[in-house]
Amino acid sequence: MTASPAPERTPVGIVGGGPAGLLLSHLLHRSGIEHVVLEARSRDEIEHTHRAGILEAGAVQVLVENGLDRVLRDGDRHDGIVLRFDGTDHHIDLAGLTGRSVWLYPQTDVFIDLATRRDADGGDVRWGATVTQVRGCDTDRPGVLWTDPQGTEHELRCDVLVGADGSHSTLRHTLPEAQRRTFAHEYPYAWFGVIVEAARSAPELVYTTSEHGFALISQRTDTHQRMYFQCDPDEDPSGWSVEQIWAELQRRVAGPDGFRLTEGPVAERSVLRFRSSVVEPVRHGRMLLAGDAAHSVPPTGAKGLNLALADVVVLHDVLESWFARRDDAVLDEYGHRVSERVWRAQHFSAWMSSMLHSHPGETGFAARRRVAELRTLTASEAGRRFLAEGYTGWGPVLGGAAP
Repeated sequence: MTASPAPERTPVGIVGGGPAGLLLSHLLHRSGIEHVVLEARSRDEIEHTHRAGILEAGAVQVLVENGLDRVLRDGDRHDGIVLRFDGTDHHIDLAGLTGRSVWLYPQTDVFIDLATRRDADGGDVRWGATVTQVRGCDTDRPGVLWTDPQGTEHELRCDVLVGADGSHSTLRHTLPEAQRRTFAHEYPYAWFGVIVEAARSAPELVYTTSEHGFALISQRTDTHQRMYFQCDPDEDPSGWSVEQIWAELQRRVAGPDGFRLTEGPVAERSVLRFRSSVVEPVRHGRMLLAGDAAHSVPPTGAKGLNLALADVVVLHDVLESWFARRDDAVLDEYGHRVSERVWRAQHFSAWMSSMLHSHPGETGFAARRRVAELRTLTASEAGRRFLAEGYTGWGPVLGGAAP
């Protein structure tokens, strides 16, 4: 490894170049605040890591208001979802109940839009930049040591350091346990996820529960679809044949209405574990955490990406105030403002997960109680509205009308 050069300085250092880090970078650029983004992966690697994505109305509003409107052209607006139980569909009219819709728009596309815009605007985003050490987060010059793709070590010092580096956050894990509290829950089930080459089986997302377990029928494009079924967290996806995968999906959605999935080749497969976590506080001196670095949710309620984007909008607002006043107490506003939304999302995701999934060792009473909850929910306008409000988000992130 070559010798380290003198420390570089910037007003804001952002560790993590996923959607959260790049949206913060874009917003700071529009505010005229200089900054540097460090991302351990290459841009190509992130672009080819396929991630699902349901965007709330508020998240779409943020993108559109900041010049990122491809979602309105290429995204797929969904005005409802389907809860399928007792072998039949029960429609939740999101738009009719709340006046808001959601957009099917993969996280990968959100990343591509932001990365393309940062490149066009001359943004200082450094790909393949691996952070190895955090320094001075309790001082007025926090920073990091990082190595570039050639193995050269660098040091970056800044006025404010932001950790947007995901659930395995280097920044979060460098802090002593005594300086943070982590509230976490591990779920006893996971999702066996596949991308299949087939036409759409339904126009909207179908959340299914049956005596055989949970399944989610989602979409991706006109020719490729995303589907999941509940499995054990230690399931080996390579041990399943294509025929077995389709048989399992079909039996979970089967019902007296004759609904069947459109089958095709399985292009990708993986097992997605379920975890919830919240780190408090999200500020340590002049270091702040955002997105998955601060919290994670199971995918059932489609909250992960939306929470990350909402964090960043608030954080940008707080940083603008901090640079105008240079009062460190202003930084505490960030945690206060995002906490309620984070815990609402934790509740909503855990509630949906518990209601729709069978549990290891579940008794017949518990299984029938879950179905009774679904029947009660869908039979009540108040129940349907509660679900719709949580699914579409609790109002726009930035006030004003959603698109």
